[in-house]
Amino acid sequence: MNEQTNVVPAWEQRFRAARVSLPDWADEAPERALYVSNATGTYEVYAWDRATDEHRRVTDRPNGTTDAELSPDGEWIWWFDDTDGDEFGVWRRQPFAGGPDQEAVPGVPAAYEAGLAFGRDGTVVVGTSTDDEGTTLYLRRPGATEPEVVYHHAEYGGVGDLSHDSSLLAVDHTEHGDAMHGAIRVLRLSDGATVAQLDEVTGRAEPRGVSCLGFAPAAGDTRLLVAHQRTGRWEPMLWDVATGAETELALRDEQGRPFPGDLSAQWRPDARSLLIEHEYEARSELFSYQLETGELTRLDTPRGTVAGATARPDGTVEFLWSSAAEPSAVRSTAGTVVLRAPGPVPPASVPVEDVWVDGPGGRVHALVQRPTGEGPHPTVFEVHGGPTHHDSDSFAAGPAAWLDHGFAVVRVNYRGSTGYGQAWTDALTERIGLIELEDIAAVRDWAVASGLADADRLVLSGGSWGGYLTLLGLGTQPDLWTLGLAAVPVADYLTAYADEMEALKSLDRTLFGGTPEEVPERWHASSPLSYVEQVKAPVYISAGVNDPRCPIRQIDNYVQRLAELGKVHEVYRYDAGHGSLVVDERIKQLRLEIDFVRRHLAPGTVR
Repeated sequence: MNEQTNVVPAWEQRFRAARVSLPDWADEAPERALYVSNATGTYEVYAWDRATDEHRRVTDRPNGTTDAELSPDGEWIWWFDDTDGDEFGVWRRQPFAGGPDQEAVPGVPAAYEAGLAFGRDGTVVVGTSTDDEGTTLYLRRPGATEPEVVYHHAEYGGVGDLSHDSSLLAVDHTEHGDAMHGAIRVLRLSDGATVAQLDEVTGRAEPRGVSCLGFAPAAGDTRLLVAHQRTGRWEPMLWDVATGAETELALRDEQGRPFPGDLSAQWRPDARSLLIEHEYEARSELFSYQLETGELTRLDTPRGTVAGATARPDGTVEFLWSSAAEPSAVRSTAGTVVLRAPGPVPPASVPVEDVWVDGPGGRVHALVQRPTGEGPHPTVFEVHGGPTHHDSDSFAAGPAAWLDHGFAVVRVNYRGSTGYGQAWTDALTERIGLIELEDIAAVRDWAVASGLADADRLVLSGGSWGGYLTLLGLGTQPDLWTLGLAAVPVADYLTAYADEMEALKSLDRTLFGGTPEEVPERWHASSPLSYVEQVKAPVYISAGVNDPRCPIRQIDNYVQRLAELGKVHEVYRYDAGHGSLVVDERIKQLRLEIDFVRRHLAPGTVR
């Protein structure tokens, strides 16, 4: 494809095409909704009056805005205001119909965001997290001018949900020190007393996590919908926090078998049924579940990935769906497209193939996309972040761009990925990074042996945790990779730990089984900086100078060492945080990566 002509190439069209998120709606004013879109070239928050079909941009900031909530009555739009992507800031609000912004809860100091909950009576709970103070939850009662602290702990936690009458607050927390397996504490707001606790970590040889999914949306109902891992995967259950009664939901598929993947749920507005999402092997599906009868009904969704779903008061379900080949749209179980972004639909791409490879920890699932022409192909191994996340059969402009340029794309759901059961996710212990790379190497060997990939033209690439694995892989597997592309990576783990936000410090302590002072050998073994001398492949690094997750100082340390050793490398720094919300910036970054690959792979490799 000739990018020197005036015709915008298909890969760039995919980035420039407008996108919309799944609309969120106000509980007591369901015709008032919010969504996020990049229609102006930057991801911002939009208000949508569904009764009149009027759309209004709410936020307008140079580096974009994505975190926003509607008050239950639909009168106020809350959005999180940070500084140039550093994720440290305060909540602001403006009227739904438009008007000046104002600080939402004066008296709550700037911090990292840790949840937000609204009561129908005007009660608000704001969660904050800081490196020095840990987690603090602030309560503003109706009519009060000053917030009060209702919960505080040095370990990371966050707002779960408020009960329908605002008398109870569920708190997701990690007071036990295990950030991989959360617990729930329920507080009575009249006096701050703990009325219920659900902790399946403390005192257990095999920890199980629990997480708040929301109180029942009905007056006087004290049932809390909870996600648990008692069966070795995520499943929903009901927990009556007043009586302590627990009701596990024996969900079964059409053949009467337990679902193999993770299950999540949300209340339908009637409080008598649930919307169930089943996530398994990189795809998802939706069901409706009647609590009284136990009837489970499959909802009609195409094969691919549901990136979010919401049950409307009229009984329909709206969901954001896409596949690797087809762009996303907000659809309804009524058979309509509810919301499509303005402008042209982005060009389609190539479907994924499922590949299973035997790895050292079990069968590894990979998603493979092939370009036109005969193999073996130059191949990009696009490594997902997280680590507790997964690549899915969903539309993504980045992989599609590499396909347009003649590359095969392989994405590996290594140990640590979600959607394959708790054991697969929890396999990351102590040998962090090295475990994931074993799985990626197994798929790499399959790709070469099968004729898909050219062993001399293999690019290891990723962002965030994927960027970390890229740098670690270039140092620990120097003979397996031809080039490396690392975006916002962990590069020097010890310095990263010192500078990163507290929520990630908590996760790192859990992953490594201690602090750098307590288990220094584990941290050293998992840090890319420890292996920089062994790097053979040219490496390209991009980094946000305001990034609180993979801070810039630790990247600079790694880059300085590359320079001292005379290693081939290039670095691009941009004025934002952990990634960019500006379309032109994203395109610029991919152009720089393509140009780097074009210059360092065999001539003619890049179309």
